[in-house]
Parts: sequence; C-alpha cells; structure tokens
Amino acid sequence: MSHIFPEHDLDLSFLFEIADGSDEFIVESIEMFLQQTPDLLQTITGAIENKDWTLAASAAHKLKPNLGFFGMPASQANIQEVELMAKAGAPDPELLISKFYAVHAVISANLPRLETIRAEKQAGL
Repeated sequence: MSHIFPEHDLDLSFLFEIADGSDEFIVESIEMFLQQTPDLLQTITGAIENKDWTLAASAAHKLKPNLGFFGMPASQANIQEVELMAKAGAPDPELLISKFYAVHAVISANLPRLETIRAEKQAGL
C-alpha cells in the first residue's frame, strides 16, 4: 500500500525512511501527531477568535515541523505564513484566517488516514 496521497498533501515517505522498517516507530510517531496536532489546531483557533496573535504565532510555530515530518509541504508553507502574519500582528486577518483554515481542513482530512495507517502497522499489515 502506498503512503503517498499527493491530492491530500500527505507523503509519509520520510517517516517510513527514517523508521527503517520499524513499525513501532511509525506507530509511535503517528500517535504523537494524532495527540498533539488537534490540540495545536484548537489553540490556534482560539487564539484567532481572541485576536491573540502571539499565541497563534507560537502554536503555528510548534505545528510547522510536524507538518514537514509528515510530508505536508503545502500545509507547512501555509502555517509558516500564518505564523509570520500573526507575529506581525495580523495586518490582514482575513488572509491569515483563510490560510489557517485551509491547513486545518487538510489536517482534518488526513487524521483518519493516519489512524488507518497506524492501525495497519499495529496489526502488522
């Protein structure tokens, strides 16, 4: 089974490469992503609602490497733009919000895929 979903900005090739055949490493990495990422998305959502740009920038900064590790380069680029715009005090809040929700949608769509891959690896498939 391929673990590259270009239409969903998801390419797990790097994860599988550094796992070097260790299903346990893949499972643990995916579990960490599944635990941390929704919390970071919620933090950014709340920060945007409260116009707390410092918190939005900080949470976006924490999310950025996870997206790179999990082969989501378009989303990683967008969250970096969100981070930079938030650091600048969100001079164009509509653009920041638009970019963030694009990232949020991609990640939300990928979470079930990652759960399936984790389950397959746990089952030794």
